[in-house]
Amino acid sequence: MPRAIISPSVLASDFGNLTAECKRMIKGGAEWLHMDVMDGHFVPNITMGAPILSCVSKGIPGIFMDCHMMVAEPEKPLKWVDDIADAGGAMYCFHIEATNDPISLIRSVHKRNMKAGVAISPDTPSTAITDEIADAADMLLVMTVYPGRGGQKFLDRCVPKVAELRARFPDKDIEVDGGVGPKTIGVCADAGSNVIVAGTAIFGAVNPENVIAELKSTVETAQAKQKLLVESMRMEATQQV
Repeated sequence: MPRAIISPSVLASDFGNLTAECKRMIKGGAEWLHMDVMDGHFVPNITMGAPILSCVSKGIPGIFMDCHMMVAEPEKPLKWVDDIADAGGAMYCFHIEATNDPISLIRSVHKRNMKAGVAISPDTPSTAITDEIADAADMLLVMTVYPGRGGQKFLDRCVPKVAELRARFPDKDIEVDGGVGPKTIGVCADAGSNVIVAGTAIFGAVNPENVIAELKSTVETAQAKQKLLVESMRMEATQQV
């Protein structure tokens, strides 16, 4: 199973001190930083774009920017793919609801030396991610709130989709995003998510490093239990033979 990764959502940070906030997260143990790019079309709000990502990238060399593209027409190379790549984006995660040709988009993302992620919104079934799409993508994202704004309540009904995707793609990075924190991380980890996005729970904490460590530990514990279960099932199968 892929390793546990915590990706703090910068949408919950103090944008007036963005680079300092990002450095604070990395110092606190975060490996990725989740950058929500909203265009005012796919979702109502507008947030950061390539110029802001570029500033963060220049201020923190080597940063892994997990770019969540909540935008219309994410396949437009000059409008989105090239700009995000030039700004230092490492993961280009687009919504499957926003494009008619996800495979071609994934190829375009890979040509720009970025990883490609595919996101599904709460009302989109896990079956929308076909085997072909999942095989081509580097990461799958299950939204546990509706895309477009932070601070929403975690939607438990989305968790089964994580389990469904983990069962189908045991070696794939599976991310959850929306309302995730110490109180909701358990069900996400047990369902099989290994990449955890959390905003307010981390940026609003007195000691964000403790929250990051707790989230990561919960995922690793769930993975260890799952590994033991699989090994136990294999042993039973061997004994029966």
